[in-house]
Amino acid sequence: MTGRKHAASRKPWTEALWGYAFIAPTGLGLAIFYLWPVLQTAYFSFTEWGAFGGHTWTGLENYARLFGDPEVGRAVLNTLTYTVLGLLGIPIAIVFAALLNRPGLGGVTLYRTAFFLPVVTMPVAVAMLWRWLYNGDYGLINQVLALAGIDGPNWIADPATALYALIVVGVWSSVGYNLIIFLAGMQAIPKELYEAASMDGAGRVRQFFRITLPMLSPTAFFISIVSVIGSLQLFDLVFVMTGSGQAARANPAYSRLQTVVQLFYERAFVTNDRGYAAAIVMALLVLIAVLTILQFRLQRRWVHYV
Repeated sequence: MTGRKHAASRKPWTEALWGYAFIAPTGLGLAIFYLWPVLQTAYFSFTEWGAFGGHTWTGLENYARLFGDPEVGRAVLNTLTYTVLGLLGIPIAIVFAALLNRPGLGGVTLYRTAFFLPVVTMPVAVAMLWRWLYNGDYGLINQVLALAGIDGPNWIADPATALYALIVVGVWSSVGYNLIIFLAGMQAIPKELYEAASMDGAGRVRQFFRITLPMLSPTAFFISIVSVIGSLQLFDLVFVMTGSGQAARANPAYSRLQTVVQLFYERAFVTNDRGYAAAIVMALLVLIAVLTILQFRLQRRWVHYV
């Protein structure tokens, strides 16, 4: 009897060990490639690096410099503007997903592929394509505008249009991914809800606002979280379309295009000010965390309201 109790008490421990063994590879990967670099960067943000390597502890000096740097303020403002306006891609994706979710619509697979193609295209290729389209001398957009007698600007070099032109590229690149997620969410809504609404006399528009949108709330929340985090980390589009270092600063719209990650890159790898660059990226990490927490709070209120 005692042996059976001992074997029964040992069984949960054996199952727990097997569980830890299965998650150990993933856990080690996360610790080595994610957690440890974050801890290293946090430490380096309190140091100053020499020209030939090596670092010295400087305390909060980098953070004091960070809050007094107007270039950081401009980069944060540009990044937040891109992030907020980039969320316009969510309602656009919802509208297109609703159109593709109509029963009896032919060619849905073709439409899905066309919308999703920018998502699987390399960001560098996307940036090079739009850089050509936006060119003020021979770009396709200005060529089309010239046919209507309109003299188009140099979209990326004009401070009045540069950031908004970049936002258009970001929205265009993200609509396909958002559309597929929303389409999957719409197809998971029970058909009985629409049938009951139809019997009560509700039209398609009313069904969309009374059934589709409330039922898509968790999906929209997920996409908003992913979109905000991705927008705050914007780098590749700006880097390819404007360059870096002196080439980027020669652009008249440089101050309107610089993002936080691009500023981090220039401080870390162009001017070799790695301690200050680590402080910049740690501030970005805090900003992402704050905005994510804010989105979770707003989501709870939205669910309660709905």
